[in-house]
This record gives sequence, C-alpha cells and structure tokens, in this order.
Amino acid sequence: MRRELPGSVLMYEDEVPHGAAMLMDALFAGGDLMLAQVAHMSGLEPYMIQNWVTRGFLPPPESKRYTRRQLCRILLINLLRGILPLESITGLLSYVNGHLDDISDDTVDDSRLYLWMLEVLDAGDEEAAIAACLREYQEPVPGAGARLEEVLRILRRAAMAARLQKEALNMIGELKTEGGTRK
Repeated sequence: MRRELPGSVLMYEDEVPHGAAMLMDALFAGGDLMLAQVAHMSGLEPYMIQNWVTRGFLPPPESKRYTRRQLCRILLINLLRGILPLESITGLLSYVNGHLDDISDDTVDDSRLYLWMLEVLDAGDEEAAIAACLREYQEPVPGAGARLEEVLRILRRAAMAARLQKEALNMIGELKTEGGTRK
C-alpha cells in the first residue's frame, strides 16, 4: 500500500521491507538536495526552512545543499508541528541530540531516528520494535540508549496523533462534499 512519508508530500510503498529507507536512498542518489527540492518534498515554504536554520533547529546547509540527516530533521519537525508546540519539538530533539545546530554532539543521526520512528509507528508491539531498532546501537555516551527509547515512544504517539488528525480532517472534508451533515 502506498502511504505518505510522514512530514512530507512523498509517497512510499509501506509493504516493501524498508520502503522508506529505499525512497531516501533514491532521493539522495545524486547527492545532497537544494532548498527548492527540500521545500517541495516537505510541502514547506523555503522561507520556513531557512527560518528553522536561522533559529538553530538544524545545522546550516553546506554549499546551499541539504543532507539526508537535515531533511529527516525537517520532516520530523514538520510532522510534529501540528501536534506539539515548536519548543516541545526542539526540546525533544535536543534531549537526544544536544545542540540542534551542531551534529558533533548527536547521539544518533536524524535519518536513523526518523526511520526508526517509522518502524515503531506501525509496529504492533512497541517495546519489541524499539528493542529491534536499538539492538545494534552503540551508545556514544552512557544513557543515550535509554533516551532514544523514551524519544521513540513519544515520537510514535505524536506521529499516530498526526495521522489521526489528518484522517479526521479528511473525514470532515468528505462531509462537506456530501452537501452537509450525515444522518
């Protein structure tokens, strides 16, 4: 089944093992992305992405090009911003990755975090899914794994809430196209 990649306007095959990762690989096969490409994929206006860079929510692009890790940070923020206040989102991401505008203190690459969130999102057994994601994770600092577990639980709930919110809005839209309310 084709499903929207959370935080973006892109579609991927969710029945294909690692379909989202394969999509990411394809997006970056030609190298890093320009702002216009990131804006198109995320559905955001370019000025908003630039504002997030200015505010320190992600490192600035190098040579005006955005990396996979930066795109995934943008997609995470975009996914969560309709559900959580921006301060909570940046606090959550800082909890696991320190200063958001500096990748040198990250405990996990944002692209891994994003893909793990997708794996946990649709899992029937949350704890087993989180354990599977973190099975081979090497803590760069003590306690990083426990922090990632907490963040993945929160990201799962927020992503589920975003999905339900979108579904409810679509249902409301269907009511309007039916000419009023249902009986």
